[in-house]
Amino acid sequence: MSAGSIRARVRAEMIDEIKATARGYLATDGANLSLRAVARDMGMVSSALYRYFASRDDLLTALIIDGYNALGAAAEAGDAAVADRTDLLGRWLSTCRAVRDWAMATPAEYALLFGSPVPGYRAPNDTIPAAARTPTVLIGIVKDGYDTGAITAPDDELPEDVRADLAGLRDRAIPGVPEALVARGMLGWTQLFGAVSFELFGQLANVVEARAAYFDHQMRRTAVTIGLVPAS
Repeated sequence: MSAGSIRARVRAEMIDEIKATARGYLATDGANLSLRAVARDMGMVSSALYRYFASRDDLLTALIIDGYNALGAAAEAGDAAVADRTDLLGRWLSTCRAVRDWAMATPAEYALLFGSPVPGYRAPNDTIPAAARTPTVLIGIVKDGYDTGAITAPDDELPEDVRADLAGLRDRAIPGVPEALVARGMLGWTQLFGAVSFELFGQLANVVEARAAYFDHQMRRTAVTIGLVPAS
């Protein structure tokens, strides 16, 4: 192995260790990261840490990208677990459950992605591809249903400015799908993450104890609204 390869491997291992240490702070202090504290825990001087991450925001961005990619991988695995690709409801529920499972297993990382905005931090465009993985899975289920004729376009009336926004999204990501169906798909996306956030952030305390069953109920009703299954 060349000296350059060894240096690259050591650098990659150090970056992984820094991020793992920072994730520990997410669990205790939220996104209020301090590079100085991370360096102290690793037995480094803070100036050495800046060789790997130039600022707190750079470290936050790395953690956010990792989080979105981990969530996206969970969603993709949930969808792929359903062998019958025509089973739209099964694919939807499996994907939604995978998102919830990931959030419950990694609440600090979920909060970094979907909790309160970090003061002074603005996510760069670098985060967009990772952030798009989960909604791509969800809208892919809707598009498959539309392409095969299992889902028909609703006749929802949309405000013209909303229709224009959705047409732009459609043209970029899901060509051929009517704007009203894109809107239904986005409703499912926001309902999913709203349900997960409500549970994870304690809004169901002393209200609903059968959390998993209630989540499934919500996602099934959402699937009906989208058109993945006939209304009953």
